[in-house]
Amino acid sequence: MARKTRQKLGEILVELKLITKEQAEKAAEAAKSSRKRIGETLIEMAICGEEHVAKALGKQFGLEYLNLDRPEDRNKVSMTAIPQDVMKKYFVLGYAGEGPKKRLVIHDPLDLDAFDVLRFRVGAEPFAIASLTQIKSLIDGGGSAAAALGPKTLVTSSIDASVDRGSSVDRGASLDQGEKEAKIEQGVVKLVDRLIINAVQGRASDIHIEPRKENVIVRYRVDGECVVIGDVPKKMQGSLLARVKLMAGVNISEKRIPQDGRIKMVVDGTAIDFRVSSCPAVHGESIVLRILRPDSANTALTSLGLESDSLDQFNRIIRRPNGIFLVTGPTGSGKTTTLYAALQTLNKPGVKIITAEDPVEYQFKGINQCQVREHIGLTFNAILKSMLRQAPNVILVGEIRDREVADIAIQAALTGHLVFSTLHTNDAPSSVTRLIDMGVKPFLVASSIQAVLGQRLVRCLHSCKVHNPNPDPKFMKLVGLTQADADSGQIMGPGTCTECIGGYRGRRAIFEMMMMNQEIRDLAFQRSGVSKIRAAAIRGGMRTLVGDGRLKILKGITTPEEVAKLAQVDSVDA
Repeated sequence: MARKTRQKLGEILVELKLITKEQAEKAAEAAKSSRKRIGETLIEMAICGEEHVAKALGKQFGLEYLNLDRPEDRNKVSMTAIPQDVMKKYFVLGYAGEGPKKRLVIHDPLDLDAFDVLRFRVGAEPFAIASLTQIKSLIDGGGSAAAALGPKTLVTSSIDASVDRGSSVDRGASLDQGEKEAKIEQGVVKLVDRLIINAVQGRASDIHIEPRKENVIVRYRVDGECVVIGDVPKKMQGSLLARVKLMAGVNISEKRIPQDGRIKMVVDGTAIDFRVSSCPAVHGESIVLRILRPDSANTALTSLGLESDSLDQFNRIIRRPNGIFLVTGPTGSGKTTTLYAALQTLNKPGVKIITAEDPVEYQFKGINQCQVREHIGLTFNAILKSMLRQAPNVILVGEIRDREVADIAIQAALTGHLVFSTLHTNDAPSSVTRLIDMGVKPFLVASSIQAVLGQRLVRCLHSCKVHNPNPDPKFMKLVGLTQADADSGQIMGPGTCTECIGGYRGRRAIFEMMMMNQEIRDLAFQRSGVSKIRAAAIRGGMRTLVGDGRLKILKGITTPEEVAKLAQVDSVDA
């Protein structure tokens, strides 16, 4: 008797009206060229969701489909029917209910090797199917699958099941060593691709791969917060790190010194750059991939989050013919985005703009961008000296790191150039004393700087936000708010939904704009301390980081906790 042909997954999804026939054909071609499963390809191309694919797989293999976000389906799951270590290793759940055999809730009906092991170890057979994200959420938290973190989880959807089990399960040496290694390499390639795709789709800004003593932890930084999304077996550490370094174009055999590289990859039809940094650590090289999205650099001035008066000041400053405009703040506070927004405003045919950056994160038409290459002597200093012979109108120096760079930038400002740069200080007034501490003469600092913009990024409340009638008095006091503000209904707090992380989604900058005036210039010339310069700046009209954050709290954009955590709080009157 001829065996019945199993219906194709794409056809089932079309029948269920979850995708169109054209989308199914497009995904089938993409899956064939990339040698991936069509279900995985459909998810990567954002044609349909993981739950839709799981539902179609259930119909294809005759398995009951469970949506674990629904209480009635969650009640069909048993968290005690099979051992915890088995659930965590193979990402399966027990199916509740009486029967002659134990039954499983699975996510991958084609993982036949895993089912052989599960039959032998726990005497269980596949019976129902759910999405990997929902299964892993229940295993990790034991609660609603909808409570899963923003980024999708990584490991088992990216690695063939045989990778993790290849060295821990003996099946009569059916694979020789070469075949095992080949399977591991294939699994690692899929893992890294999935890591990157999930991070981009999950709005992460960084991917952290951190070797530990027992395993390798993978974390995403989302809205400034690090989120652990999974771990990789220790035996795969070497292959995993080598794959990332190979993609980044760095020396995979060099493990003793830090290295920097770049990866270019198309995700969901958009070309994304990844800045890769490796750093030797006790248990192996720690690798961080900074995700550089093209749309991040195309921010308009009006979208930065500046209040109207600060925006007016900003527009006036960047249109001056000469002087230095500094942006200060810690790493990851959005300084580059702010400066790029200013450059794009000025980027016109009649204006020549040259930048010296390390590295060049985003590329723009009409702007001459120079990449610092220390190993060949192409330093900030060398580029700046060359820039001045190019007769530019506007100069961007990625960062003022030492006295020599500061001196050249100041000379450029004093000879008719508008100079933009960044400085790592805690706030705007500290930039004056920082330059003087570098060895720059006080009168040069006083005469060249036009304005300093300090900034931080605070998390924004998602649309699920709710009124908070009883905010924490400690944080309210730190940001200069009272219970009367809470009683007025202006203080919002995080809500709960499946589209945010802890009630927050996205970030917004808070600013302090210090415009140089005669009093501040006199204080700089006298080498006065930061506290005196700050007091003079406030008298001159500077709204502090806390003050700007307070406005955003009262607008329902963020919370007192966020502002107090990230702003430099000196007093409740700041």
